[in-house]
Amino acid sequence: MVTIDDIRGLTSTLPRSEEHLIRDRVKFRVGKIVYVALSRDETTMGCAFPKEEREAMVAAEPEKFLMPRVSDQRFHWIEVRLEAISVEEMHELVLDAWRRVVPKRVAAEHALRTAREDAEDGL
Repeated sequence: MVTIDDIRGLTSTLPRSEEHLIRDRVKFRVGKIVYVALSRDETTMGCAFPKEEREAMVAAEPEKFLMPRVSDQRFHWIEVRLEAISVEEMHELVLDAWRRVVPKRVAAEHALRTAREDAEDGL
């Protein structure tokens, strides 16, 4: 199961990302925009996700993904069961969510730096 420490390990490496405790929920944001939020019991993670792709994702993998509550469906957001995803899937979801809220230049610089580090490590 993916844990909050796994998520923190990734978000701590992302430029401009900050962790906040809001109404007893851990949230990660860039500026004032939340891109990842954990449920109070830390069993689900909400993250920025394209509205137009959300229903198809939930239909394709209902064991992993949930629709956000009705009041949040106006936002680009999806809910994920942490016990149902791998750390690699979490990385992809969190990185995509972060890229949606950070300036494009910052995301491009991060991608370039990561690619350089991977090349140096022989990956």
